[in-house]
Amino acid sequence: MKKHQKTLLVALPLVAAMSLVGCKNMSADDLTSLGLKGLQAATLSDNDVKALSQQSCAQMDAESKVAPAKSAYTKRLNKIAKSLGNNINGTPVNYKVYITKDVNAWAMANGCVRVYSGLMDMMTDDEIKGVLGHELGHVALGHSKKAMQVAYTAEIARDAAAASGNATVASLSSSTIGALAEKVINAQFSQAQEQEADNFSFDYLVKKKINPAGLASAFDKLGGGDSSILSSHPSSEKRAQNIRNRLAELKK
Repeated sequence: MKKHQKTLLVALPLVAAMSLVGCKNMSADDLTSLGLKGLQAATLSDNDVKALSQQSCAQMDAESKVAPAKSAYTKRLNKIAKSLGNNINGTPVNYKVYITKDVNAWAMANGCVRVYSGLMDMMTDDEIKGVLGHELGHVALGHSKKAMQVAYTAEIARDAAAASGNATVASLSSSTIGALAEKVINAQFSQAQEQEADNFSFDYLVKKKINPAGLASAFDKLGGGDSSILSSHPSSEKRAQNIRNRLAELKK
């Protein structure tokens, strides 16, 4: 069996697992009939996560309207990407724009970064750099990997037949890959993870000689939005203030 096809199974308490993945449609009787006393979750390797992320990103690209190379959005993003760089901790980064009025941006563990034109319309270049620095932070700090692991676990739990642990990365259907992509894009990170990604962005921007004030003003513009880049905790005001406090310290 190839390394990327292997999964390590970890027994989880049933109640905790169902709470984690929201598997409310699977009854205890269903699990008992499968001979499971607890739900088994797959722990994915780095290679597994990157393979799933690659497939998920490709699926999203296929289902979205990607800005062509000659588009003003693409040209603008390419300029922004050049200043941010195309490698994060050894992971190659690739950038694309989705033409949509939605305001969002996200990144996956394989370095796939996607920005929505709706976000670009409302933000300056420095603000976009701040947001993308935050998304790169989730990748660099392992948050995106964890999000994929949780999403994969949820998909296993959704299908009782796969809950026995027989599902592998190689055998996932396109519909399952699409579901994984949606879960990762809409993942809600913890307060600690969001602050870590914010601080990563700040430090990364300073290292790249980019004004990090754009990250604070980006939070001002996002306000109480419900996009994946702005979790309800901590609030946008607190996150903007954190960046401004760090700016003040930087100037001392």
